[in-house]
Amino acid sequence: MEEPVIEFHLDAKSGLSPYLQLVQQVRHALRLGLLREGDQLPTVKEVVGHLAINANTVLKAYRELEHEGLVAARPGVGTFVTATLTDTSLAAHGPLRLDLQRWLAKARRAGLDDESIEALFMTTFRTTAQEDIA
Repeated sequence: MEEPVIEFHLDAKSGLSPYLQLVQQVRHALRLGLLREGDQLPTVKEVVGHLAINANTVLKAYRELEHEGLVAARPGVGTFVTATLTDTSLAAHGPLRLDLQRWLAKARRAGLDDESIEALFMTTFRTTAQEDIA
C-alpha cells in the first residue's frame, strides 16, 4: 500500500474545530505544492485510526473540500485532489523557508518556547497585514 501524501495532525490548542483543522491542512498542502492533482487523501478509516476522531468529522472536512472544488470522492476508491492552490510564488518558498528556519533557530537560542514563537509571529503577521491594508 502506498504511503499517504498528507498525514493529518490535530492541535487541541489551535482554537479550530478538528474538521476545520483537516480542511486547513489540505488547503496549506495544496498551496505549498505538497499535494497535487490526482493525489489521494487518506481514507476516512485511516484518519480515524490515526487521530482517534469520529468518522463524521473526517467526512465533514472532505465534503467541505469537495464543495470548494478541491477534491472529489470516488465511491469505493477514495478521495482525490482535483485542483491546486499553488501560484507563481511557489519558487520563492524554498529561500523563504530557509530564512524562516534560521529565524526560528535564532528565536529558540534567545529562549523563546513554541508558544512564544507562535505568538510573536502571529501578532507581527497581523500587524503587518493591517499596515499593508492601511
